[in-house]
Amino acid sequence: MQIREILAIKGTVLFTISPDRKLAEAVATMTEQDVGSLVCFSGGRMVGMLTFREVLKVVHAHGAGWLDVAIANVMIRDPATGSPEMEVDDLRRMMVEQHMRYLPIMEAGTLLGVISFHDVAKAVLEEQSFENRMLKAYIRDWPEEEKTGA
Repeated sequence: MQIREILAIKGTVLFTISPDRKLAEAVATMTEQDVGSLVCFSGGRMVGMLTFREVLKVVHAHGAGWLDVAIANVMIRDPATGSPEMEVDDLRRMMVEQHMRYLPIMEAGTLLGVISFHDVAKAVLEEQSFENRMLKAYIRDWPEEEKTGA
């Protein structure tokens, strides 16, 4: 299965924020939209990624002062990206090796979406469920062997 297929099912809704905004605004957006990451855009291009991991690091480091920290100071700059042609197994391997829960998917400089580890797990589960149903149907419809005389 290719990443393009997951994006087609997931849809194209993207949640973005400018890196000059404050972390408080990012947390509000992430909470309201129930997402774990925001893509940071500046000048019409992706310049970073903010995930709940970076938010927690800032809260730990700054205590109550975290609200006023600029996103540009904590975002992941120029994050690794995937392509829509990637196979799911390659994406999973990349996410595990690089300790990533969210991966922007780019094609020809255009952001197509963000794939989360949850999206990958859901797609794999659905694919396995489909394969299991097909195998069970195949077994159920197995043709009986012809009885031959000796």
